[in-house]
Amino acid sequence: QVQLVESGGGLVQPGGSLRLSCAASGSIFSINAMDWYRQAPGKQRELVASITRSSTTNYAASVKGRFTISRDNAKNTVYLQMNSLKPEDTAVYYCHADTITGKYWGEGTLVTVSS
Repeated sequence: QVQLVESGGGLVQPGGSLRLSCAASGSIFSINAMDWYRQAPGKQRELVASITRSSTTNYAASVKGRFTISRDNAKNTVYLQMNSLKPEDTAVYYCHADTITGKYWGEGTLVTVSS
């Protein structure tokens, strides 16, 4: 079992920045990759960024160049640095872990980009 707890969401103006954190606990040795997904109102959940155990990263085209995913193995935490935020980035952001025992989700953190 892996537990994921997100934090760092909130209200930010267009052009602003936020950093999301996802703290993992439990069977963290089993984690292969961790991802950030988001789900906007009325839309499907979509992959935003991913990072493997070897720190290979991947980004959705809509966020490439603005968002950066990183991990701190000592703290068992994955981050999503979000810069140049746009209103269309408004969504609930979910942390996801792909492990040898299954897939796990956090409860999500709301990001609202509005003036």
